[in-house]
Amino acid sequence: MLPSQTLLHTAVLALAVLQALASDTFIAAVYEHAVILPDAAAEPVSPEDALALMNRNMDVLEEAIKEAAQQGAHIIVTPEDGIYGWRFTRETIYPYLEDIPDPAVNWIPCTDPTRFAPTPVQERLSCMARNNSIYVVANIGDKKPCNSSDLGCPSDGRYQYNTDVVFDPEGKLLARYHKYNLFRRETQFNYPKEPEAITFETPFGKFGIFTCFDILFREPAVVLVSELQVDTVLFPTAWMNVLPFLTAVEFHSAWAMGMGVNLLSANTHNISLAMTGSGLFTPEGAAAYHYDSGTEEGRLLLAELSARPRLSPTYPPAVNWSLYATSIKKFPEEKDTFSGAVRRDIFTFSELRRKAGNYTVCQGDLCCHLVYRMLNKSNDEVYVLGAFDGLHGSLIKYHWQICTLLKCKSTDLSTCGQPVETAQTKFERFSLSGTFGTNYVFPEVLYSGVQLAPGEFEVLRDGRLKSKHGTSQPLVTATLFGRLYEKDLPHPLRTSPYNRSP
Repeated sequence: MLPSQTLLHTAVLALAVLQALASDTFIAAVYEHAVILPDAAAEPVSPEDALALMNRNMDVLEEAIKEAAQQGAHIIVTPEDGIYGWRFTRETIYPYLEDIPDPAVNWIPCTDPTRFAPTPVQERLSCMARNNSIYVVANIGDKKPCNSSDLGCPSDGRYQYNTDVVFDPEGKLLARYHKYNLFRRETQFNYPKEPEAITFETPFGKFGIFTCFDILFREPAVVLVSELQVDTVLFPTAWMNVLPFLTAVEFHSAWAMGMGVNLLSANTHNISLAMTGSGLFTPEGAAAYHYDSGTEEGRLLLAELSARPRLSPTYPPAVNWSLYATSIKKFPEEKDTFSGAVRRDIFTFSELRRKAGNYTVCQGDLCCHLVYRMLNKSNDEVYVLGAFDGLHGSLIKYHWQICTLLKCKSTDLSTCGQPVETAQTKFERFSLSGTFGTNYVFPEVLYSGVQLAPGEFEVLRDGRLKSKHGTSQPLVTATLFGRLYEKDLPHPLRTSPYNRSP
């Protein structure tokens, strides 16, 4: 006979599976973790010291996982860098890495810890999943030995990858993903030779996974959604907020709406680096989200989501993002325009001088159109309509088309495009559209205090972003982010032979 504990675990797991099968929804959780960071070190620490630091973080994550499971969650996502942080060189991160096998090996580290030893982090994560009968998603580091027969082998004889792992409710290693689009500061890791499109089936839909900076690129993000038709994307991230357009909750919610999928976004929390903003985002908007730039505390979020959103009766219809804007003939382009910088991007702006009106601003192939009426315009606030059509990024350059209704930092027009978190002016109505050259457009409205506006705006089939009943809170931005992936420049760091030097 099986031991009683095993029988109990099997019964709990079977019940959880039956409950998931009996419903078209599931309960998802994300945990925004205030990561305990290692001390800055010029030399690698011992494996024992590295594991001690990782265990301190996993102690916190384990409590969040237990709480999520007790509240009925079927899956939980934890952040990028959530187990060891980011203060590393290529050499000093090495003691924190484990060799993560291909999930095809059919391995439960919790019950078979010596099979690929030493793997104490994978063993503990596996046990967290198994003991709580929940899917656990975590971000750790993978190491793979190589030699001179591999022309791309780094000089230290190993590849190091920023890696996501997924353990199923039995504790089995279900998925492994190597981050393909590294942020410029991630010099401790290697680029994978080829992009990975990782998917897996659950009783509550088809899932895909990628990490942080990946969300901005065609591979793997668009491939997973548009070609492989996943229902839900798992998204560990360490996202540094950048107003006015790339704040975590703002862009991640916009991306989920534009792509028509669920996005489970778990951010690290570090206010000194402007890291905060996690959420459970759907094609209809944010189901739950968290943004806190004032404390150092983590946060667990849960929400019930549609398992297969494309089959939901509330699933948004397909949008022709340029239909309305290209049909407009009566709105002449504004003559009184000026240039303004949003970080390094030079926008064409036009000040909204009237309380209500129709405006058109163009740049390159993009014309942006706005119809609006302000409800209580504050005399010391200036709003502009802005257009940008060009390459974004300093080292890795990718092509944006952006139409935005934007509050300036002050009445000085030279401040338009600088970060703003608060506003006083509400809008009775607005309608924003553009002549986008892409079907990949992400809509979002951001209120004062970096708050989203779920349910207060809609996207029409002809590509208009419209307020439903006026803004209930003062408006900071209303934006349509378009991505022309085909116009991206070649990646400057993926050279041949592949990434040979560390």
